[in-house]
Amino acid sequence: MKSTGSTGTNAVDWEERVDFERLRDARLARLHQKLEESSLGAVLAFDFSNIRYASGTHIGTWAMDKLIRFCLVTRKTDPIVWDFGSAAKHHALYNPWLDVTTQEADADPSKPHAGAKKTRLESGARAGISTLRGAFPPDADLAGDVARKIKRELERFGLQNEPLGVDVIELPVLFALQKEGIEVVDGQQVFMEARRIKTSDEIRLLTQAASMVDGAYEELYRFLRPGVRENEAVGLVAKTLYD
Repeated sequence: MKSTGSTGTNAVDWEERVDFERLRDARLARLHQKLEESSLGAVLAFDFSNIRYASGTHIGTWAMDKLIRFCLVTRKTDPIVWDFGSAAKHHALYNPWLDVTTQEADADPSKPHAGAKKTRLESGARAGISTLRGAFPPDADLAGDVARKIKRELERFGLQNEPLGVDVIELPVLFALQKEGIEVVDGQQVFMEARRIKTSDEIRLLTQAASMVDGAYEELYRFLRPGVRENEAVGLVAKTLYD
């Protein structure tokens, strides 16, 4: 008889559950693999899910549709994330994986290292924002600032003449990148190919999410009766999932 392990929802030191360092490393390795298989020199992400997949960083879901954070991954570098100043400070404090790299060109040769990860020349946690879907006026030149930041990194690693794949972009940022001489092409398929096959940790997380939904539906089934309002049902489901 085969037994199936069922772990809790929290990370602990006394059981092998989801290994988040392994999860981040495996995701980045897949993204680098698909980038190498493409004709692109780098990918630039504004989509929250792609930024999280590439860099393991996240801020509140309130910002998911703002297109204000961005993340660059090149053939020669690990992720560089530009974010609100306070968020960039958070990443510097709590996301130490942005300070190391698996890429030789991205590493600081003067710093000692052990294993595959090396100290980076510059941290991948940077302060910088995009145009907030037009909320900042054009004369603030945030689109140009984004383009200059990206161009600097591409030039540092000799990739300025390679196509830059972008997942989703605001037109002022697109035009600013083109003005800097950067060839912008569709990069979403690189992310889709990387994310298409799930790692063992992702499968475990998906299984856990599905079981949580099963539990929420069970509570909803027991709660439903004539006169129950929809907002009460929504509140019950949300509470069950958060609890």
